[in-house]
Amino acid sequence: MLAFLTALIFCGTMIYAAISDLLFMKIHNIACLFLAAAFLVMAPLYGLPTKDIFLHIAAGAIALAICFALFFINAMGGGDAKLISATALWTGFSVSLADYLLISAITGGILTLCILLMRKLIDRSKIEHIAFLYRLSDPKKGIPYGIALAIAGLWIYPDLALVRA
Repeated sequence: MLAFLTALIFCGTMIYAAISDLLFMKIHNIACLFLAAAFLVMAPLYGLPTKDIFLHIAAGAIALAICFALFFINAMGGGDAKLISATALWTGFSVSLADYLLISAITGGILTLCILLMRKLIDRSKIEHIAFLYRLSDPKKGIPYGIALAIAGLWIYPDLALVRA
């Protein structure tokens, strides 16, 4: 039952973040807070030692500091920064964190190329009645990177310490 609940929470939040970013170009704070709070509740239930929980918290805090520095220089969206940090809380300082960042970069690059190509090829006047596509096709808008972050999160999920416990 605990394993199912963990999968529902982690994977469900990742999917929610991706859909929200796709449709509204926004990852809601509540999703990131929920993901972080869920880890803090689930880790003791899985018997993760206190020392390890603090290391996971340190990984999330360091990720938050780095990502918010990138946010302040306008190199990353705030929702993306918070989602990466909440996910780093789940991975801790592990190979899963490195995998998450690498897979995010690769899928994010592919996503960016696809959206840039769409912006080049699609006549915006023909899709103005489809709000999210119209927003995605706007060259002044950013890239919904939460999609790439969610794909990477789902990819690394089976390797998370709590899932393997």
